[in-house]
Amino acid sequence: MANDFYDVLGVDTEASAEEIKKAYRKLARELHPDLNPDPVAAEKFKEVTTAYETLSDDQKRRMYDLGFSGNGSSAGGFGFGGLGDFVDAFFGSTQQRGPRSRTRRGQDALIRLDIDLLEAFTGINKDLTVETAVVCNVCNGSCCVPGTSPTVCSMCRGRGDVQAVQRSLLGQVVSSRPCPQCSGFGTVLATPCSECSGEGRVRTRATLNAQIPAGVDTGTRVQLVGRGEVGPGGGDAGDLYLEVVVKQHKSLHRVGDDLQSLVTIPMSAAALGTTFDFKTLDATEKITVKAGTQSGTVISLRGRGMPRLRREGRGDLHIEIIVETPTGLTEEQKGLLKKISEMRGEDSLVVEPVKLSESGLFSKLRDAFSRP
Repeated sequence: MANDFYDVLGVDTEASAEEIKKAYRKLARELHPDLNPDPVAAEKFKEVTTAYETLSDDQKRRMYDLGFSGNGSSAGGFGFGGLGDFVDAFFGSTQQRGPRSRTRRGQDALIRLDIDLLEAFTGINKDLTVETAVVCNVCNGSCCVPGTSPTVCSMCRGRGDVQAVQRSLLGQVVSSRPCPQCSGFGTVLATPCSECSGEGRVRTRATLNAQIPAGVDTGTRVQLVGRGEVGPGGGDAGDLYLEVVVKQHKSLHRVGDDLQSLVTIPMSAAALGTTFDFKTLDATEKITVKAGTQSGTVISLRGRGMPRLRREGRGDLHIEIIVETPTGLTEEQKGLLKKISEMRGEDSLVVEPVKLSESGLFSKLRDAFSRP
């Protein structure tokens, strides 16, 4: 065997079924592809799942302990679906499989959660109304009318399976299948609960409170352990996953942990220099524009962007300045601009292409495309 399944789950060979289940759930939360994008973690998750599927099944675990691998092969070439069926068919079943449990873990659920950028910035406590399954309040998950209990199946006598014997040239052939009367549970519901129809759970609308941490972004999944659907027979609830979608802000664009914004200022303000107030998500910043600022200039404020999810610090805020060319000038305004143009020697304009050098246009284009 390439890997020992007990070592994979981190349990000893005498571990109980509950210890194996707890070990698997802990590893699954760390390695599940939805929560851990690392390809190595994905392969490890498959390995952990294979180990759990083998050790959580009594028959497979006994065969594994005898030296048969959990991938369907052994030194003799028989796996769980090979040697076990071979022995059962020609010599009769040597081991009792046991009845199925009516109590099973509930399914995990995934729902979409829309929030705005400010909520993603601060983090929020949010009440959610969801459709889910909860324990039946009449039978408390027993599946039966209160005061009654399941009765042992008269066909399989509680074993959960029935055997059929056929004669052949090789002798008696014994086959085993789930009991058709009790569906393999070993018991029947003589008086099923009318509220849940013997399911032990009912559908309802429930209100849940979720803590959304600061810094979440579109695609972030928040796991609420044990807040999913209750399983059949009142089994343990699954987990609820919230997939966050952050709505577009009216003036701020998010790129990772950074924020970007465009600001338009008059040509005269860009030429002479100015200051203005800029409202961020949590404060008002005084922005200084130097005299002679050109359109496309970016002013960066360090640490004024989004909080880093589950880490210290914040991203940056980048404000791009767009210089506005005036329109609708009066004759007097045109005269003043013309006078300035003459004083600067710009009345007879000669245009020459910009030299393409590493320190010139190429570097500016590179910076523009690499800027978040």
